[in-house]
Amino acid sequence: MKRAVTLVGIGDDGCAGLSSRAANAVALAQVLVGGERHLAFFPQFSGERIVVKSGLGAIMDRIASLGQEHTVCVLASGDPMFFGLGGLVMARIGAEHVDVIPHPSSMQLAFARIGVKWDDATCISVHGKSAQGFVTRLKRAHKVAVLTDPDNSPAQLATRMLECGEEDWDAWVCENLAGVDERVRKFALRDLAQATDIAPLNVLILARSDLAWRPPPAIPFLHEDAFAKRMPKKGLITKREVRLLSLAALEIREDSILWDIGAGSGSVAIEAAMLAPLGRVFAVEIDPEGVEICRENVSMHGVDNVQVIAGRAPEALAGLENPDAVFIGGSKGSMEEIIAAALDRLAPGGRLVVNAITLDNVAECYRALRTRAITPEVMLVNIARGEPLAHYLRYEALNPIHIFAATKPLIGTQP
Repeated sequence: MKRAVTLVGIGDDGCAGLSSRAANAVALAQVLVGGERHLAFFPQFSGERIVVKSGLGAIMDRIASLGQEHTVCVLASGDPMFFGLGGLVMARIGAEHVDVIPHPSSMQLAFARIGVKWDDATCISVHGKSAQGFVTRLKRAHKVAVLTDPDNSPAQLATRMLECGEEDWDAWVCENLAGVDERVRKFALRDLAQATDIAPLNVLILARSDLAWRPPPAIPFLHEDAFAKRMPKKGLITKREVRLLSLAALEIREDSILWDIGAGSGSVAIEAAMLAPLGRVFAVEIDPEGVEICRENVSMHGVDNVQVIAGRAPEALAGLENPDAVFIGGSKGSMEEIIAAALDRLAPGGRLVVNAITLDNVAECYRALRTRAITPEVMLVNIARGEPLAHYLRYEALNPIHIFAATKPLIGTQP
């Protein structure tokens, strides 16, 4: 069955790299759609040309309209269904009306050029996107392919990695793949950070240089000694056993937006960021010393999807993204106001978790939730750790703590 629109992948070698089927689709088209670079490969085309720039919504509408009566061919780089235009075309036109003729993707070509298999690679695109969280996503990967852009160039990404302590990587930059000026170079990461002569059209390949590297545990469980803390106030950090229970109660997903209010040393924010590499974490702390320590810990643990916010809650929450999960570890006497602000902004179905040490905070937290007709899950956690005593082992008790957890009701449901 003939489809209304044909989506053709094309490389930097233009017509020369097209299959006979793809070339035939262009030849039969009455309307040709693509970027200026792609359209320039077909100077002989005499039908209507539509240049893809900004305003993609209007262009998709135009394609849908023309496709009802004309043969439309859309040109897109590489494999249109891989970080390409294909998703937009399918969503607007419908898969049953679109025929796709893919070209090898730039990532396929890049791995082919350096002679490395890529079925075990992680693929990341920062093309036209923020690079926030890029380094956090690297933590579980041993081989990565990155689609870059001028704002997130290989040199800038290498600099970001070095700032976060990610140094043990080999890097290849593959420029203008399949074009007449194709170039493939291998770099040490520090040399790449200084490179100034890289073409805008490139793929960055990263591979761990330490062959003995193993990914970190799936569930973080870092001891308090792994974090800088305010001394001698060692109590101002969530103990790892309580942190583990609290993070589980938050029901964090890989793209969650999370608030950590009263972040202290930032331990909850940092482990939450590791669990949500595609998300963002806002660590809110009022104490100036705590803010600096939190920033130090974020840098030390190399999580670039954590933003430290200096200020008092709930006022400091005003400009933040609405969260999917909220953790309250400290309130400075404003527990009820913070809970009210968190529940107002929390996504329906989102999770609120509160750690309360004092009886006053326990009472305030319970009252604030019950005022909103929410019955929380409550745990009283008493933990004792084994500690050496001469040739023996004794128990040392940690402060007991209440963990409150609640789900914000879905819209239209009764709490």
